[in-house]
Amino acid sequence: VARALLGEGWSVTSVSRGHYPELEAAGATCIRADLADPAADLEATFAGAEVVYHCAAKAGVWGSYQAYHHANVLATQAALGACLTAGVPKLVFTSSPSVCFDGGDHVRAGNDLPYPGSFLAAYPATKAAAEQLALAAHGSQGSKGPLSVVALRPHLIYGPGDPHLVPRILERARAGKLRIVGSGDNEVSLTHVSNAARGHLCAAARLAPDAPCGGRAYFLCDPEPVRLWSWVNELLGRHGIPPVRRRVPAGLAYGVGSAMESLYHLLRREAEPPMTRFVARQLATTHTYDIGPAARDLGFVPRPPSELEPYS
Repeated sequence: VARALLGEGWSVTSVSRGHYPELEAAGATCIRADLADPAADLEATFAGAEVVYHCAAKAGVWGSYQAYHHANVLATQAALGACLTAGVPKLVFTSSPSVCFDGGDHVRAGNDLPYPGSFLAAYPATKAAAEQLALAAHGSQGSKGPLSVVALRPHLIYGPGDPHLVPRILERARAGKLRIVGSGDNEVSLTHVSNAARGHLCAAARLAPDAPCGGRAYFLCDPEPVRLWSWVNELLGRHGIPPVRRRVPAGLAYGVGSAMESLYHLLRREAEPPMTRFVARQLATTHTYDIGPAARDLGFVPRPPSELEPYS
């Protein structure tokens, strides 16, 4: 997002917990801070900003609920409060399709997909809470006028600089720990990082107090879904790793994940279990999303992966 903004001539300030010298080299002003810490003084940082892109979050499938709540919910509360105090007119909130994940198949799901009654991990639970806070703030009166808010749900982001999806798949495959969960026929929507960033800029351009996108959430992804395990095996082949052949029934994987979660909680282990209920369901189910609403309301037209930098 920062690089895309810089490429269009915007002045960019990044506030994040980590240190990102590559952003500084690209021309961004970088401030290192915990958004939920009052000492971060977000009001001063946001003063004069035309748009705030709230992309910061604690991702993952394991860890204490308190840590996720701090990074995802409290940080969002702080960002919203600072936007109102500083008079920022627009906030684009980066959410996740996992806020709607109920453990079942989602086929070309649309914006009307409801939040589930319960969540399988702290990450989707706290992201859902944060998304609801952000959307509820749409139209709130700030020091210089109303705040307009839109939420975006990019699914499985990959591409250059990916620290999560592809490296995790390759690491588990090299260690011989990757198994096909379920039938192996499930499809998923992926989002190239360039398409994800473009969606954020499109959303900001369309956002306004009376815009159709105000106070709503939109799925972002590449034009067409992929068959998950075929895509994984293609990726492994590019790196000289044998394809995944061994299978585990979806029900067994879920049961193992549940047992491991209980054991790791009992032993108070901080390391992520080899399997969790959330991961078991994610690997076995179809989750594809309809980007028609994003095209209509945001002007989001993703480029096909063949036109973008490869994920390997």
